[in-house]
Amino acid sequence: MYHVAVELTSKSRPGRGAVRDLPNRFEKLALDLDPDVVQADPDAEGEALPNPKTTFYDDTTESIIVRNDSPDLSYSAGLNPYRGCEHGCAYCYARPYHEYLGFSAGLEFETKIMVKRRAAELLRRELLSPRYVPQVLGLSGVTDCYQPAERHFKITRSCLEVLAEFRHPVTIITKNFLVTRDLDLLRELASYHAVHVYLSVTTLNTDLAAKMEPRASLPSHRLRAMEMLARAGIPVGVSVAPIVPGLNDREIPSVLEAARSAGATSAAYTLLRLPYGVKDVFQEWLKLNFPEKLDRILATVRAVRGGKLNSSAFGTRFRGEGNYAEQIQRLFRVFRERLGFDTEMRELRTDHFRRVEDRQMLLDV
Repeated sequence: MYHVAVELTSKSRPGRGAVRDLPNRFEKLALDLDPDVVQADPDAEGEALPNPKTTFYDDTTESIIVRNDSPDLSYSAGLNPYRGCEHGCAYCYARPYHEYLGFSAGLEFETKIMVKRRAAELLRRELLSPRYVPQVLGLSGVTDCYQPAERHFKITRSCLEVLAEFRHPVTIITKNFLVTRDLDLLRELASYHAVHVYLSVTTLNTDLAAKMEPRASLPSHRLRAMEMLARAGIPVGVSVAPIVPGLNDREIPSVLEAARSAGATSAAYTLLRLPYGVKDVFQEWLKLNFPEKLDRILATVRAVRGGKLNSSAFGTRFRGEGNYAEQIQRLFRVFRERLGFDTEMRELRTDHFRRVEDRQMLLDV
């Protein structure tokens, strides 16, 4: 295998989480961009200008609902309006999926975004099939459905419009305030007990959040989104994810307390996972931002993953094993109970599901 030689830059890239592009494990050649080249983004609207600029590509997939057999998830089907994510979280477990597209799990995951423009059309077609059995859909199970690109493309909103028409249950997880734009559709789904929304809050520290999740909403804005959703009667929860040993683990009580005050009624967490290319992206991010903590963090990750940086075993991949994992589990459980969180969200209902082939008929229903 041959690679273009690249020297690791010691600079951070504005609006980006990955330090550089890394070799794709399926490709023979790899190329990294000059770290000193900054391209202006006219759509940034006051944000840190991403470097390099994001490029969007049409995803020509002919199906939209994907299935999974993971017992760790609360749903076995989902849909992803986008592939790749501009939020730029260095720890994102979805980064390796970009390698199957011929891209890098590094910067290209953040800068080369696949857009499923036909997502709503494909979703409608699949829901209309007489063979389709309604079940809870996860939106999205891989990358954030409310990432910055959604402001322009509105793919997620178009999918929610279809789900609302069909009264189809959906659970949403995001770390973007943009979810509040769709309060009208979420309120309609909630009237049929057909929606849950989880806000991912990794830290309350604004400076740390800016490093961990450079283009995601500020923690205070995510809490504000919780307040707005709860006030609108939409079931909302908090996901403290991922918990990074020695970096944000001490914030678990304060994050849970803030989320409960904002109206969250359920809470979940996951420990850091570093599959495939994520481990390289995250280690370089640590070297740049927290070099003094790198060895201790990685040592603890290995301790909860059986001596490795990742374990994909069902049942433990989200929680880890060993003393540290047990301590986190106890801490989380104690504060979840003390603050009065529900153990689980109320079960979503499928009995309101309907197939409406002619949207004009909705006016008469």
